Amino acid sequence: MSEHRPWRGVLVATALPLHDDLSVDHDAYAEHCAWLIANGCDGVVPNGSLGEYQVLTPEERIRVVETAVAAVGGERVMPGVAAYGSAEARRWAEQAGEAGCGAVMLLPPNAYRADERSVLAHYAEVARSGLPVVAYNNPIDTKVDLVPELLSRLHGEGYVRAVKEFSGDVRRAYRIAELAPDLDLLIGADDVLLELALAGAKGWVAGYPNALPASCVELYRAALAGDLDTATPLYRALHPLLRWDSKVEFVQAIKLSMDLAGRRGGPCRPPRVPLLPAQEAAVRAATEKALAAGLA
Repeated sequence: MSEHRPWRGVLVATALPLHDDLSVDHDAYAEHCAWLIANGCDGVVPNGSLGEYQVLTPEERIRVVETAVAAVGGERVMPGVAAYGSAEARRWAEQAGEAGCGAVMLLPPNAYRADERSVLAHYAEVARSGLPVVAYNNPIDTKVDLVPELLSRLHGEGYVRAVKEFSGDVRRAYRIAELAPDLDLLIGADDVLLELALAGAKGWVAGYPNALPASCVELYRAALAGDLDTATPLYRALHPLLRWDSKVEFVQAIKLSMDLAGRRGGPCRPPRVPLLPAQEAAVRAATEKALAAGLA
């Protein structure tokens, strides 16, 4: 098996720019993907939860992936292929392969609280697409927890090569490394970046670089190198924003920060609703403080 691991580094779970009528702004999205790479990010993850994949039509999902590939090249694109059914998720993975992508990211079954056998069957089916699969552990939103023991089984069976860890439980990094030393740990929540980087993470599936890529990449590289003199003050300065990545309103918050940073964030599709005034004020203040500090 090839040792090329395109999920290593900073892969941005891209927010999807929408027109005011809520149609996808593909031109803005292509430009956004290219801009992220130009600012030091290593790749993009379209159709993740930040990309509002649940409210896209199948045609839109396909075109979003194709837009990203055309903008930055398939090896830099790792689409989310989550779906309620395993056959559907496998079709998304096959479509990603046809588009030229190097890997895909897959949530466990998330229509109900799946048991361990269902989880194994789900990843086995999508692995048959032939593309490397990165598991996405988000027990907060999916109610299915890919605990270290289950991840070790998934990796041992050859179904997954890495995991985006969003549980927020830093202790798991050490247990995963013991049980499955060749399984790449990816930082899955922006607000535990420093802790997971120090615990041996090999990548970051990131939210806030959508708005502030250069400083986020600098933070990640310093953290990975163990350069705490650089990383710690940056982390403190960015943390009031990074913590929004773990809140319910993370899409709205990141899109607002993008707007303030001069990007095209724009509205979200329902059922997401705009931020409450107090939430908007908090994101706005934290973003403007970061911009004033030169973190854009």
